Amino acid sequence: MGRRVAAALDELACCCACPRNCKVNRLAGEEKVCQTGRFARVTSAFAHMGEEDCLRGTRGSGTIFFSMCNLKCVFCQNWDISQRKGGQEVNASELAGLMLALQEHGCHNINFVTPEHVAPQVLEAVAVAADRGLVLPIVYNTSAYDSLESIELMDGIVDVYMPDFKYWSAERSRTYLKAENYPDAARAAIKAMHRQVGQLLVDSDGLARRGLIVRHLVMPGALDETRAILRWIAEELGRDTYVNLMDQYYPAGKVGAEHHPEINRRLTSRELGEARAIARALGLRRLDARRPYRAPSAFPARA
Repeated sequence: MGRRVAAALDELACCCACPRNCKVNRLAGEEKVCQTGRFARVTSAFAHMGEEDCLRGTRGSGTIFFSMCNLKCVFCQNWDISQRKGGQEVNASELAGLMLALQEHGCHNINFVTPEHVAPQVLEAVAVAADRGLVLPIVYNTSAYDSLESIELMDGIVDVYMPDFKYWSAERSRTYLKAENYPDAARAAIKAMHRQVGQLLVDSDGLARRGLIVRHLVMPGALDETRAILRWIAEELGRDTYVNLMDQYYPAGKVGAEHHPEINRRLTSRELGEARAIARALGLRRLDARRPYRAPSAFPARA
């Protein structure tokens, strides 16, 4: 494990922790797109009751939200967290302490939200937490803009991968995510995740123990994107892949009457119904539709 942590931290010396490949020395405190240096920033850590049923159970998913993001989604509903440099900087021991506190609280798992740009720091902290008694399943809750190197380092560490496959086309990814290479990176990363953990397995209580959950936020006027993504999931990952078609989009972030007016509206019931019909027609058998709870922006007081 020590060698794996060292290899992960090496990614930060000339940063290639995500597909941005900024190549700055984050170990020396240099920052670029994600505005995060040597240590991760955490905005909140709490028992999340708004995740999928198989994650939240009866006592919640032990969710740790990281500040900043390597995507710049114009419609981000957590923009104050993802695109503002807030939260509290934590070292590996402190991050491990948050995990152990959530375990002590009774959470069913540890759920890292937006870990793409801090994957090395996550791995470093999980190693510390494991030595101190962490036994809960690890959930990697990501936009899918992950490097293959980072995902490979998580092999055997992450139990449940939960990527959100946002857009299929490079054009829309460039416009709305500010990352033209997002679709290629997401496809490669999700396939690597699937190779590691396979289809979702749940225990006798219906709680996720291992496997892949793919989220897709259905966007207004973009059912062609939904159709392409769901077809790829069915054909490349299998029709037993657990898919959550999310319908909670609303105009936020930089979206408004003057900027990106084409998505300045809520999703219609017809669009959501058609998305579900597409999934059923493709033979996808494990579907969920849920409105994930929005993250609080305040960092909790330490025990």
